[in-house]
Amino acid sequence: MKTKTKKVIYWVLTGLVSFVFLGSTFGKLTGNEEALKMAANFGLDSKTYLLIGVIELVSLILFIIPRTGIIGTMLLSAFMGGAIATHLEHNESVIAPCIILTFTLLIAAYRFPELISKLMNKKS
Repeated sequence: MKTKTKKVIYWVLTGLVSFVFLGSTFGKLTGNEEALKMAANFGLDSKTYLLIGVIELVSLILFIIPRTGIIGTMLLSAFMGGAIATHLEHNESVIAPCIILTFTLLIAAYRFPELISKLMNKKS
């Protein structure tokens, strides 16, 4: 595969993950009624939900930037782990957060082959 094709795939996949997280972040940062209702169901007030949105946005920005992408991947993974735990605690479906987490990790594996090498303890 040509380098240009790989870069296009790289940025398209990154854009897809970004789109999903931006939608979620937008709801938290704007404090729309539906997002705040869901937050209340989870026992969160609007200030805490706003803080979660800021953390999500910072993690996403770190994920998008190639130089900080691995740390962004780890932060988004931790973020989604928290979402899964929260959904489990409140008897909500965990299918969507699990799919988003899996998709994020698969894209990270494509973007950062060195991450897989480190996790598998292989020499690059």
